[in-house]
Amino acid sequence: MKLYLIRHGQTDWNVAGKIQGCHDIPLNATGKRQAEYLAEGMSRRPVTHIFSSPQKRALETAQAIAGRQGVGVTALSGLREVEFGGWEGLTWKEIEAKDPERYAKWVETPAKVTPPGGESRAQIMERVGAAVEEILAAAKGDVAVVSHGAALVYAIAYMLRNEVEHHEETIVKNVSITTMEYDRASGHFRLLEANDVSHLPASQKEARPGVVTF
Repeated sequence: MKLYLIRHGQTDWNVAGKIQGCHDIPLNATGKRQAEYLAEGMSRRPVTHIFSSPQKRALETAQAIAGRQGVGVTALSGLREVEFGGWEGLTWKEIEAKDPERYAKWVETPAKVTPPGGESRAQIMERVGAAVEEILAAAKGDVAVVSHGAALVYAIAYMLRNEVEHHEETIVKNVSITTMEYDRASGHFRLLEANDVSHLPASQKEARPGVVTF
């Protein structure tokens, strides 16, 4: 079976460069258009169900796909964005000024840094991993999973935990599709495609996938 891992569309806080985390920020007008482009791109990837973070920006993105494919959406709390604690509502420049040492480590290996008052790596991996297992238990065929930039780093890491050749974090763009294949017999995942944004017009594509606001 295939799991299509999808990051939500653009929000005003993405544009402003602010960390969103657990703040429930909706899609902006561009994000809504992106979601429609995504839904069209996903029409070539039919799914039996969609699992989504309960946060507005993810649910709105999931509902665009669901409307095109006529499938249901299940909100899972485990797919919500990482809690960034004291960093939420700040830009990267503001974080660098206020917390330079931790910021430098974040730039190097973001999945290994805990923002002040935020979730730890162990906490995130536990809840995201539980969400992945819940999806696998419920899935009856190929599914879409709509979540957030940082949460998807952990979801991909969890899925590829048994793949010894996988060493790099995969940081995804807005409305990108990352395709994982799951073999139930072995319990292993395989990364088939990362960060596909071919469904977006050129003006909507980010120049660098590593420059994201979560």
